[in-house]
Amino acid sequence: MTLWMLRLPLDPSRLARHAAERGWMHRRGHDEGRALHHLLTETFGKTDGQVPKSAFQPFRLLSGKGGSSLYGYSTVAPETLRETAAAIAPPEALALLPLPNLQAKPMPQTWRLGQVLGFDLRARPVVRLNSAIPPDRDPLGRGFRQGAEIDAYVAAQARSPAPVARNRVYLDWLAARLAPAAELIRDGTVLHRFQRSQALRRGLSEGPDAVFHGTLRITDPDRFALLLSRGVGRHCAYGFGMLLLRAPQSPPLEA
Repeated sequence: MTLWMLRLPLDPSRLARHAAERGWMHRRGHDEGRALHHLLTETFGKTDGQVPKSAFQPFRLLSGKGGSSLYGYSTVAPETLRETAAAIAPPEALALLPLPNLQAKPMPQTWRLGQVLGFDLRARPVVRLNSAIPPDRDPLGRGFRQGAEIDAYVAAQARSPAPVARNRVYLDWLAARLAPAAELIRDGTVLHRFQRSQALRRGLSEGPDAVFHGTLRITDPDRFALLLSRGVGRHCAYGFGMLLLRAPQSPPLEA
């Protein structure tokens, strides 16, 4: 199986207008990842498999002075993506995603055990609770039921008798999600940015939105290849989880 890295130019303001026209926005906010999820699935369809997913997933939208670019991974060849889009995509989707400008490269077929790589990652560091958190253990007095998906930092804070540091909790979370495919090199990894962003699924909610600039060491080449294709953590269908690889000492794509 060949994994392809893809890039398409994309205008976020046009995407927002399209999302409003299609009813993909909430009256109180806009979830860019959800809009992209719908747009990419309508354009390129889904992959085959026990758990079908968008053929352009995971993905990451990066913006800079020169414009915005949508990066992604796919197990579907670029020629097949273009054929599928020509057959099923509505015209307005092709106006947003100019397929003649689709760039692609095949990722390595094999990875070397012990290989050290730099990476950039936008992730949603959340966990599902094995047991409930009562309101008196939540600093905001909300409490959470068993099975709830919550911020990993909030969960760690509620479980610990002493204060915990957000960056340490998130690095622990990331190390667990990379294993056993790769080892997180902590002294080469930083939590570059954190914010809370809106998520529109069944309703509008907020969740942690973290960007890591880091370094990893491959510990299982086959599982690492699978990790790239699936993404890191949850919400990979909505713009989280794509590992953008680089040389360990080179600057990140996102400054």
